[in-house]
Amino acid sequence: MRPDRRRGLRAGAALAAGLAAGLAAGLAAGLGVPARAAGGPVYRRGNDADPETLDPHKTSTVAEAHLLRDLYEGLLTYDGRGAIVPGAAERWTISDDRLTYRFTLRPDGRWSNGDPVTAEDFLFGLRRILDPKTAAKYAEVLFPIRGAAAVNAGEAPPETLGVSVPEAGIVEIALAEPIPYLLELLTHQTALPVHRPSLARWGDAFTRPGRHITNGAYALVDWVPNDRITLTRNPHFRERAPIARVDFVPTPDLAAAVRRYAAGEIDSLSDLPADQIASLRRRFGAQVQLGPALGLQAIGINTRKAPFGDPRVRRALSLAIDREFLAQVVWGETMTPAYSFCPPGLDNARDPPILAGREAGPIDREDEARRLLAEAGFGPGNPLRVEYRFNVTDNNRNTAVALADFWRGLGVITRFVATDAKTHFAYLRDGGDFDLARMSWVADYSDPQNFLFLLRTGNDGFNAGRWSNSRFDGLLAQAAQERDVGRRAQGLFDAETIVLDELPWIPVLHLRSKALVSPRLHGMQPNIRNVAPTRTLRLDP
Repeated sequence: MRPDRRRGLRAGAALAAGLAAGLAAGLAAGLGVPARAAGGPVYRRGNDADPETLDPHKTSTVAEAHLLRDLYEGLLTYDGRGAIVPGAAERWTISDDRLTYRFTLRPDGRWSNGDPVTAEDFLFGLRRILDPKTAAKYAEVLFPIRGAAAVNAGEAPPETLGVSVPEAGIVEIALAEPIPYLLELLTHQTALPVHRPSLARWGDAFTRPGRHITNGAYALVDWVPNDRITLTRNPHFRERAPIARVDFVPTPDLAAAVRRYAAGEIDSLSDLPADQIASLRRRFGAQVQLGPALGLQAIGINTRKAPFGDPRVRRALSLAIDREFLAQVVWGETMTPAYSFCPPGLDNARDPPILAGREAGPIDREDEARRLLAEAGFGPGNPLRVEYRFNVTDNNRNTAVALADFWRGLGVITRFVATDAKTHFAYLRDGGDFDLARMSWVADYSDPQNFLFLLRTGNDGFNAGRWSNSRFDGLLAQAAQERDVGRRAQGLFDAETIVLDELPWIPVLHLRSKALVSPRLHGMQPNIRNVAPTRTLRLDP
């Protein structure tokens, strides 16, 4: 028995006496939860935060996605390596024009109360999330489905959505455009079913413990806000998960979460403080897991405003950035240098184009940057002045200081405007005036389109600098209609090449996933989608 558990037993004897019968008596230190359940050890899984809701059609955060991946199963799902595999549907076919997908459900699919999972459950779920009455935050993810945008805007009834049940056990989905990433969209929480009788009986309260009926590998048992959410095996799921019970523990304070992990109170963390990576590696070695991720940090530029509408100015600022220094020193290797807009390794894509100047040495890059600024009219007698806006964190502040230092070498004078994240992104979204601003994006699916759409003309919520390029827009439009995956990939490659030539956003860093994983936990494998369903893991006693 670990020393921390002995302390928990002495401190919590009175509490232990009141625990439900059948649970082991040993308590994990500081958690007040059993270290073992009747069916085996408890996996105490650190999660980013408490969810706002467990209604799959009203969620929007990564923390909620981790929970829903255990509680529910879409038509398709993920394996332990992040690959898309059959879920509630055992097989599917795609029409020749790639506009119609036909899914055949498993005959043995069951909800956690034993009810059969039906095609009508998926039809109802997709109609529900797109119904404007649901007020789903993430409904737009499903707009590739024919009629989805009109339904969500209240311009058409949910019954007009391009989803049907032509026969028992069959779900048919019709698309407005031939997108190759539909299968991944169907793993997303937006495409999950809900148990219709529970929703009809309990309304919005259908997700409470004792009422929440789910079709995934696990079922909800208890929810103690800011403490834990307890799931146990769904007895009706087709496969018996190796881990009998998982407690999702909210860990918004990452430094405190690391201390709890070190004390043996948590078995894995889904995020780590970037400024502690080096020390964490010294302490925990291979328990620190870094992997790829679907994310970008960039500098958005206000192309409406002189002199930032001049591509030469934007290219000069980009050439001066030492991305390796930022990734390795400022971010402690929790980021990788970004020399492309889209991260490498995306599905349905070519290897991305590479930013000009990557192969040149620092002195050559600086000389080229000075030349470009001089051409644009800037130099010792007329220095370029920039204002850089960012949302405040320690790493973001250190990045801003480093950027100003890089640019100082070109004679550029930089001033900062720092606000909290909510204010920062709302200011940009609402069209506020700025020169340069920190931008970040984590994609919902592994496809170049989910990065490139950010800069489409009219997408002002993301394209804060109001950059507009008709050829770029045309390539995105052509890609949306292209049925050949290879030709579509080439079109998106060409669109990204325009972004790297014009630099309305300067790519700076690509995100990495960060985790701490106990030696007693097996099967957690870093992957670009940063998914690790509990059903794919094993836990030693």
